[in-house]
Amino acid sequence: MEGKIKASELPPHPRLLLNRKGIEELKARIERYEWAKAEWERIRRNADRLLAEVVELPPRGGNWWHWYACPKHGAALHTGRKIGEWRWQHICPVDGEVFLGDPDHPDRDYDGCVISGIHHRYSRAVRDLGVAYQITGDERYARKAREILLAYADRYLNYPLHTIRGESKIGGGRVGPQTLDESTWLIPICQGMDLIWEKLSEDDRREIAQKLLLPAAKEVILPHKIGVHNIQCWKNSAVGSVGFLLGDEELIEEAIYNPDRGYWRQMRDGVLPDGVWWEGAWGYHFYTLSALWSLAEAARNCGIDLHCDQLKNMFDAPLRFAMPNLHLPAFNDSSEVDLRGHASIYELAFARYHDPLYVKLIRSSDRRNDFALWFGVGELPGGEEIKWRSINYPRSGYCILARGSGDGATWLCLKYGPHGGGHGHPDKLNFVLYAKGEIIAPDPGTSRYGVPIRSGWYRTTIAHNTLTVDERSQRPAEGRCIIFGTDGEVDYVVAEAGEIYEGVRFIRTAVLIGDNTLLFIDQVRCDGERTLDLAYHNRGSWIRPAAGKAWTLPDKPGYRYLRSAIIANGDEGIELRISTGEGRKIGITLMGGERTDVITATGVG
Repeated sequence: MEGKIKASELPPHPRLLLNRKGIEELKARIERYEWAKAEWERIRRNADRLLAEVVELPPRGGNWWHWYACPKHGAALHTGRKIGEWRWQHICPVDGEVFLGDPDHPDRDYDGCVISGIHHRYSRAVRDLGVAYQITGDERYARKAREILLAYADRYLNYPLHTIRGESKIGGGRVGPQTLDESTWLIPICQGMDLIWEKLSEDDRREIAQKLLLPAAKEVILPHKIGVHNIQCWKNSAVGSVGFLLGDEELIEEAIYNPDRGYWRQMRDGVLPDGVWWEGAWGYHFYTLSALWSLAEAARNCGIDLHCDQLKNMFDAPLRFAMPNLHLPAFNDSSEVDLRGHASIYELAFARYHDPLYVKLIRSSDRRNDFALWFGVGELPGGEEIKWRSINYPRSGYCILARGSGDGATWLCLKYGPHGGGHGHPDKLNFVLYAKGEIIAPDPGTSRYGVPIRSGWYRTTIAHNTLTVDERSQRPAEGRCIIFGTDGEVDYVVAEAGEIYEGVRFIRTAVLIGDNTLLFIDQVRCDGERTLDLAYHNRGSWIRPAAGKAWTLPDKPGYRYLRSAIIANGDEGIELRISTGEGRKIGITLMGGERTDVITATGVG
């Protein structure tokens, strides 16, 4: 950890997104590489459009993104035609139903969700205009960015403080409904202002600082204290950006060195030893990385090195945990993550760490993105192939069993580790299976947080490939690996679920035999008679479901979302057949022993 910095020691502007040396390197990229030139042309076209636009800020702050979903289907709404001042139609993509916003009820304030996007568009515009000014020297871009900044300075304190439920209290924002939204909006504002700093008068700087930046950092963001969390990482980067921009030592100190919430606390306690962000959701892993880099770069430009081993491990971990198709499982509150969709941020990772592990992923993109323009290394060296192998990660609580090579390898990840805090799911000893180029047994992932199906299905145990007892979801727990190993063509793991239910012990053994056969042995011991549901979810459609009779589903969370349930006796074992989405046939043999029912159904998705 480097020593603390004094405001008098800060270098000249620009010093957040890029310093003067970085600007010159950026210009050289545009001259030498087509991918950089193409990205610059995109930014310039956008900046030119902005020059022709009238700056018209929304009359109010925005609403929570997660409310922007159909209350019936949970699908993200589409914005339709404008029907009034700051009002639009909002259309369900499933059945075409049109919804109108109601600003008096946050869960139906769909117009507010669109307004949130407009605020963020203006924020990114300030940054893009700043980049355009630095590249061209054309003062029109700086003047337009100044116009937006002064418009927000004039308006910001008149936006009411509000939360996702419309409450005026700490945790809410003015531009957005959370300190999170305020932070994600504020960072590009600061980066853009830094890039046009020389074109702002002292009066401009004072007005923007006193009426916008400092109130946002000190009055909205700082009073909301979270601890180790992805949101706190965004808050740190926003507060630090204001600090480095204005030379405010107190804000820099808070962002980096606060012992309860600062950057170093996040690195020490938020990043597990194998590089996984502690919340256990790959979407939030990258969301946290997206928060961290801006503070790390601003600090680097100001003489503080935040590019530590933990940050590098966060870049490394997704490559170690990825499936052979370069996707990451939808564990906890995350959808499935395609690593190629995050190739851009590895431009920065390679520029700072020079690890050839990142090269193949970078080359999977066309490099026409912001990160490549800002930080990209022009001539990439030879990259390392990602090797899939069986490995256990006891600190994050994942065990991977893998056989084969390339996209057609067989890969299983068993999840037994920490719960993951507020973004964890009740799914101890759940697994995801990938084989022959596709995900066979998925994790359900998540939906937008503002719709009933999130708690009704996605956050229930029965939606996962694991044990449910007495038709109730597991309680938060941390399991452990009992044994892991390889013997010839066999890879295996034995893991225990931990205290998922009172009086229940659950041990699961998973054995991968070659690359075509997977064996599970589930052992459950209870302190009395219980109903045990061992759920398995396979993508595709039934070829041979259970040969039995219709079964009435329990009207309970998770179960009520299943359809076409059939029940059959499984005391003597049973064989089922499924056709996957790619047309492959999957055979499932179940041996439950006496008093076993086999229930087949169709789930969500």
